[in-house]
Amino acid sequence: MAAAEALEVAELQRRNKELERAAAEGRDREAAMERELERTRQRLLATEEAEERLCGQMGELEAESVLQAREYLRRIEALSHRLAAALDLLAAAGLHLSPDSNPIGFE
Repeated sequence: MAAAEALEVAELQRRNKELERAAAEGRDREAAMERELERTRQRLLATEEAEERLCGQMGELEAESVLQAREYLRRIEALSHRLAAALDLLAAAGLHLSPDSNPIGFE
């Protein structure tokens, strides 16, 4: 029976070594996954910060475009008033232009 017990002990020792090796590999995989998770968290943080910066820049650009549109409309209105005044002066001088006329000759 001593031989059977020795075989059982040897088998248990071999199995124990396999389990220790598997546990060590599992710990190594877990540590690698934790490092990867931390890298992913850092990338996520950088992405969120970049998104915040882009949103701020978009807000600034939107505000700037609204100001430019308002200035453009103001300029169009001013030019329209100047044109109306010029047409009134021409009409007062006896020269009446139709909307289709091209007194300058441009096409």
